[in-house]
Amino acid sequence: MKKHLFSTLISAAFTASLAAEQPNVILIFADDLGYGDLSCYGATKVHTPHIDKLAKEGRKFTDAHSASAVCTPSRYGILTGEYPFRANGGQGLWGPCSHFQELLIDTNKLTLGSLFQQQGYATAAIGKWHLGFGKGKTDWNKPLSPGPLDLGFDYYFGVPKVNSGYPYVYVENDKVVGYDPTDPITFKAPYSETTTYPPEAGKKTANKVGGAKAAHALYDDEKTGKLLTEKAVTWIEENKEKPFFLYFPTTNIHHPFTPAPEFKGTSQAGLYGDFIHEFDWMVGELVQCIEKNGLSENTLVIVTSDNGGMFNHGGQDAYKEGHRINADLLGFKFGVWEGGHRVPFIAKWPGKIPANTESDQLISGVDMLATFAAITEQTVEPNQLADSVNVLPALTGEPESPLRDTLVLSPNKPTHVSIRKGKWVYIPAQGSGGFKGKPGDHAAGGPAAISHVGSSNSDIENGKIKKNSPPAQLYDLEADLHQTKNLYNEYPEVVEQMKALLEEYRPVQNKGKKSKK
Repeated sequence: MKKHLFSTLISAAFTASLAAEQPNVILIFADDLGYGDLSCYGATKVHTPHIDKLAKEGRKFTDAHSASAVCTPSRYGILTGEYPFRANGGQGLWGPCSHFQELLIDTNKLTLGSLFQQQGYATAAIGKWHLGFGKGKTDWNKPLSPGPLDLGFDYYFGVPKVNSGYPYVYVENDKVVGYDPTDPITFKAPYSETTTYPPEAGKKTANKVGGAKAAHALYDDEKTGKLLTEKAVTWIEENKEKPFFLYFPTTNIHHPFTPAPEFKGTSQAGLYGDFIHEFDWMVGELVQCIEKNGLSENTLVIVTSDNGGMFNHGGQDAYKEGHRINADLLGFKFGVWEGGHRVPFIAKWPGKIPANTESDQLISGVDMLATFAAITEQTVEPNQLADSVNVLPALTGEPESPLRDTLVLSPNKPTHVSIRKGKWVYIPAQGSGGFKGKPGDHAAGGPAAISHVGSSNSDIENGKIKKNSPPAQLYDLEADLHQTKNLYNEYPEVVEQMKALLEEYRPVQNKGKKSKK
């Protein structure tokens, strides 16, 4: 008995020692949060005091990029460290995944969840998943496996797809919350009732799911932000005795813009801005939780986004109020211009990351895998590390040279997969490879939207690409961050170098292929 007690005490001491040495990590992954959507990045029509405080106490990055300009592939990239154009056997991931999409990540692939899990961390994914479930066509009436629990997460709770698309239920671990086997989910009429909102809230696809009345009754867009936050806070408090990793992909600020009632009318940018205010509150609640539990000194908190802001109805309403969702960057979500993938990135880690600092190091969402491996002192096989680069020195120090000088940029269309090297960015086609709708449309983007917001680009006039424009694009981001001048004709030797470099990266399978959604 004494021997057992002694062993227990030794084990408890070892666990406490490990918890003290290994930092907790909270990765907050916003949805559609643009480069201009935070006051610490220059926004004046919205105010984000909690996130601004993180930036003041940590480091803000000005050249950070999402793995893709589209939600599903961006999530694939940040979780796996692999460029999403390599996924699916080289066919790539391009658009948002469907209602019946099987799990898009191979369960044998190293993910952020399994990386931390193999180091003894408690792990959770709480929020928007949008990476599919199961094998073959998803059967929503059966356990949703394989899924997050098979990719290194001990716990999952959240919105299984996207808040603008059915089935409009919550999922906990591998089951639909409130599921009633006597009232199974169907995908045929009569369709069940779900919460609806006025047009100014933005597009929400009409429900095409029947049955599951109890599960649908639990789902409420205006309560989702608070619910996810409560789940995250509860999970942290239940797992604070050991190192933990929380992946917190929010539904904010993806359309429909449905902030809780107390946030409505609090911004000067319509419901779009109000939804940002709710997101800022969510970040504040997580930070307050770790402070209250004495965890802040040993916790790395990162806030970033899955892609740039979308010029949908909410974004257009915000623009009318004077808000620039992607600041003065060219383009929007889905496209390969900077506005589609240059995103906010803020990191706070007391004692490790210098306070109130800024970095212009080039980093990407795919770099989180290698960086977290370094933080947890793990060696990762090159094939599992994929395209990830350890950017920890950019978080904690001042590297004299770039940690990565080359980055592949993925938009919605394979034809527009582009390459960044140093100051140069090369786009092998005209336009952005994203949305092309005119202002007033839900999917506004491309030349029409560029002209509408007053952005200048040498290839565009009156909302259209000029007839004699070059067949591809080259920009010097050091001299021309806003991509006003296409230098394709002025630097043919650079074009050839960049073109050859891009060909080294792009899998043969997706060269020139049309987008698969």
